[in-house]
Amino acid sequence: AEAWTTGNTGSKSVWIGIIDEGYMYTHEDLATNAGTNPGEIINNGVDDDGNGLVDDVYGWDFAGNDNTVFDGVDDDHGTHVAGTIGAVGGNNKGVVGVTWKVNLISAKFLGIKGGTTANAIKAVDYFTDMKQRHGINLVATNNSWGGGGFSQGLYDAIERANQAGILFIAAAGNATNNNDATASYPASYTNTNIIAVASITNTGAISSFSNYGLTSVDIGAP
Repeated sequence: AEAWTTGNTGSKSVWIGIIDEGYMYTHEDLATNAGTNPGEIINNGVDDDGNGLVDDVYGWDFAGNDNTVFDGVDDDHGTHVAGTIGAVGGNNKGVVGVTWKVNLISAKFLGIKGGTTANAIKAVDYFTDMKQRHGINLVATNNSWGGGGFSQGLYDAIERANQAGILFIAAAGNATNNNDATASYPASYTNTNIIAVASITNTGAISSFSNYGLTSVDIGAP
């Protein structure tokens, strides 16, 4: 609120990639901030920007291998994440995101049965390619997911994003673990573009479920 009152409410020049479930980009509190691929003509059946994906206007569904990034109520987590990041502020509707004005775009790799590391890698690389291909100011991807062991392939994909100037914001995890002692991926990868985020309550205390780590977790957020 202190930042908002000084006019720091975001910018439509900023892009954030959501690597998660899909999100409801038509939602009344999200539609204004739903970004569209600047290289694609909507629903013309052509891969206009030559990235191998046809009509990836709002992003791409790597779990379903199609351009439908919102598949209904099962994409509730992705929609929740989108709202936390960029629900429109000052419109007397719903909630407000951390940033009121932004371009959100989706790389869905999680479905009702979870997701694969292979598709997570594709999702990370999708945004790295989009930034390089179109020159958009894609500053970060949001990664509120975790599981599995160390993957050199995923580490390498995050590093490619790092070299492209893209932050990788990762949930510390929800298992009440100390990540300094027991790694929780992707938050525990050592790439310098990763910001690992613990959960805190509205009083600033650590949430009862949240992972933590003096050196492996960077910040807490409500």
